[in-house]
Amino acid sequence: MRIGRSLRLLAGALTVALAAGCGGARVETGQATTPTSTPAPTSTGAVVRIAVNPWAGYEASAAVLTHLLEKKLGYTVERRNLAEQVSWEGFEKGDVDVIVENWGHEDLKKTFIQDRKVAVEAGSTGNKGVIGWYIPGWMAKEYPGITDYRNLNKYADLFRTSESGGKGQLLFGDPSYVSNEASLIRNLGLNLKVVVAGSEAALIESATQAQRQRRPLLFYFWTPHWLFDRIDLARITLPPHTEGCDADPKKVACDYAELDLDKIVSRRFAETGGRAYELVKNFSWTNEAQNAVANDITTNGMTPEAAAEKWIEANESVWSAWMPQ
Repeated sequence: MRIGRSLRLLAGALTVALAAGCGGARVETGQATTPTSTPAPTSTGAVVRIAVNPWAGYEASAAVLTHLLEKKLGYTVERRNLAEQVSWEGFEKGDVDVIVENWGHEDLKKTFIQDRKVAVEAGSTGNKGVIGWYIPGWMAKEYPGITDYRNLNKYADLFRTSESGGKGQLLFGDPSYVSNEASLIRNLGLNLKVVVAGSEAALIESATQAQRQRRPLLFYFWTPHWLFDRIDLARITLPPHTEGCDADPKKVACDYAELDLDKIVSRRFAETGGRAYELVKNFSWTNEAQNAVANDITTNGMTPEAAAEKWIEANESVWSAWMPQ
């Protein structure tokens, strides 16, 4: 997940917990026929190192890029399960060539792109990312005004748990996600406490149970995500985001901004990555496309490789435009 934003989405054990992770056994479900419009794979012998951050949407994008790099261009891809901060450090160490989905992180851009000059931007993924606070849809119908943050203290007792003590619980995901939650709670005077669930999978399970069992839940989540196609969720309205309102992490009292998610690559990869770099730079798809692949990985029991191949076989008109000429 996910920025004030310097996010989301550590992934070894998480990836196993998520059906969306890279941890499953590699399964080949058949070789896709190479389109006549796409150059046949060549054995380049080159290795592309892709960081895989711990959330399903990222895994979906990484899986599709991996399939195209390996099956269509003949590269070897090494996928590294890494938290966001560690991924950026990999540019300097030579351990990472590509971050597929960056959620803002202006501070890291300054450090690694502007100051250390070991990374460069590689264009938009096409995905629009928004972080927010959510409750099950049934709560919005049953408790008048609960989606207005100014009424959260009135309903805080509904969210109390053994871990939140006398305050309402705001359930958070992977501890590696960078967030504004503590500042928002403090600066908006909310009777809430952040409780870390530990993973995207834990958030999904909690939200699903809360909807099914009509159990109150307030939690941090984001779009794009396939979960919104499965259960009804209502977003809490926080003070509107304005330019610069999240510049000082200690003073944040506004909602998250909509982000144009982008790709970051090492400067070395941009200069010497050849056709692999061109493919990564050209890669751009919709939230709906990402959700389709993520849903196959996370809820339909498919491996990342199989889910990527399924999407690629059905969407040649989309990915063929990404291929280097």
